[in-house]
Amino acid sequence: MTTTPTQDDGLLGTARALGAPVQDGRIDWEKVLTRSSFLELDALGRAKALLDDGEAKVLCGPFDRLESPWLADQDITPQADDGLVVARGAIGGHAAVVISIDQAFQGGGAGEVSGAKFSQALRLAADESENGDPVAAVLLLETGGVRLQEANLGLNAVAEICSELLRLRPLAPVIGVTAGKVGCFGGVAIAMGLCTRVIVTPEGRIGLNGASVIEQEGGPQEFDSSDRTLIWAIDGGEQRRRTGLADTLVTDDAVELRQAVSAAIDAGVLPEGEHRSQKTDVLQARIDTIDPADAPQPAQLPGMWGDTFTNPSAPKANRRGGAAEPFPGASKSSSRPSQRGRNWITGLAGPGRVKEIIPSVLRADTTDTTYLAVVPDPNNPFYRARQGQVGLTECAALAQTLRQIAAEDATAAQRRTIVAIVDLPSQAYGRNEEMFGLHQAIACAVDAADAARIAGHPLVTLVVGQALSGGFLTHGLQASRLLALDDPGVQIQAMHKQAAAHITQRTVAELDELALKIPPMSFDVKVWATLGFCNGLLKVDNAEDPTDADVETAATAIATQAQEARNAPTDLSGRLDSPGARKIRKASRAVRETMTAQWGEN
Repeated sequence: MTTTPTQDDGLLGTARALGAPVQDGRIDWEKVLTRSSFLELDALGRAKALLDDGEAKVLCGPFDRLESPWLADQDITPQADDGLVVARGAIGGHAAVVISIDQAFQGGGAGEVSGAKFSQALRLAADESENGDPVAAVLLLETGGVRLQEANLGLNAVAEICSELLRLRPLAPVIGVTAGKVGCFGGVAIAMGLCTRVIVTPEGRIGLNGASVIEQEGGPQEFDSSDRTLIWAIDGGEQRRRTGLADTLVTDDAVELRQAVSAAIDAGVLPEGEHRSQKTDVLQARIDTIDPADAPQPAQLPGMWGDTFTNPSAPKANRRGGAAEPFPGASKSSSRPSQRGRNWITGLAGPGRVKEIIPSVLRADTTDTTYLAVVPDPNNPFYRARQGQVGLTECAALAQTLRQIAAEDATAAQRRTIVAIVDLPSQAYGRNEEMFGLHQAIACAVDAADAARIAGHPLVTLVVGQALSGGFLTHGLQASRLLALDDPGVQIQAMHKQAAAHITQRTVAELDELALKIPPMSFDVKVWATLGFCNGLLKVDNAEDPTDADVETAATAIATQAQEARNAPTDLSGRLDSPGARKIRKASRAVRETMTAQWGEN
């Protein structure tokens, strides 16, 4: 294993930065010149490089012509495999499926077809593993996250991928790998945070928000996307390994990657409670060491936290109220933060029942239901989460609460309903959030929500305002049932319009025009409701501050959906069987049918 010091100069430093073997101050040039670069291979080549004898059975391959149905109308040429390779074979004698993202197609973004291939491969591996023949999964993740040209279908695909990954993980190891050049970002990085083990190269990166997106949201003072040294110092492979957010660091060499993956599979599954995403106490302890008003530099984190995901050695920080902003206007917004989440949780549970878990996360309990809402906190020490965004502390509070509820109801005759009240402008776009591992924090919340649902808690989401991007993936999209208010102020999307326009290199007006003919791109909740995820669109008189009649309408719908969830499968597979999905997600259904048929073929 080679590490990459960040302060060497000259030829030696360059060699190390490139992952070249260096020992006792000498560069092993023969190995440099003869090695086979893994990151220079295409998606299929990477999969074959890991499989025994390079033998790969490709499922839903290019000749099956399972293309995205949404790209041609946007003047984008579809790719016959939709940018994702699924290959069955063996690694070190163990049955395995390799899921390899083609970073060259649409930045590796998850769309409807590629997302369906990803989740269905995990699902079939879990089915076979449950029957006594474990199938390990290796995820080669080079992606910017959700494909914005298919926004809401890609967002849902990530939720389904996470759910299927968590189903497989106790049965067979799930190994996440990022080698570069794109890195692993966006919603797919949450899946990386759920993996049994994570392997990185010095060139690889893992994070929720890319530097350019943070700069778009918070300005260059928040994150200068031209500062390559800063980018790798925060989310580069070596930093993630040195802070316990990755398990193995290897050089960019196909042989070494194969050896590392084989060793990770040989190590088997982890005991219950030992995955990073299950260690909510460690997540909280790490957050507690940070004072955002005097945040550490990236180089200080390894010494504070150590290189394993265990309780840190650094003491708890002494925070002095709300953290000072690093530059004027860092957390300011031109609009007043929405109070919809607070108003609806108060209306549904009653004002005397609403309690603060932390100032930005509210909980209310009735006889058989627990309500949870993330709300604005103008004094949040993490200033990028003051408008109601989901940040580090919000993830920890949600994860710990969901675990607590599940534990309390473990012996109950009937587990209580858990309702997510959703009004989320997004996840927190901030340098600190990326440095401290927001993707891993969200993974903890997603894992806890999935565990509660699988244990038998009906999870019902009520969207009363915005439900955008990683915020919705964290709080709401793992639900058994999804409800939304039929109101213009309700928006469900993978990213807000201005940022989506920037990333897709279009104007907001062009996005609005495209949304008229591309349903998954629409911000209109009525259109979202046609995609097959919505279990009810509720008409109310006052979405901002609900009337008694509005509360009764929502409460009745929640009770109905909770009862239906108790009599349905506990996973998310039913979303593809809804009437709306049968009409609009035909490509997803074709993937499921084709891959299922091919999986068992010799």
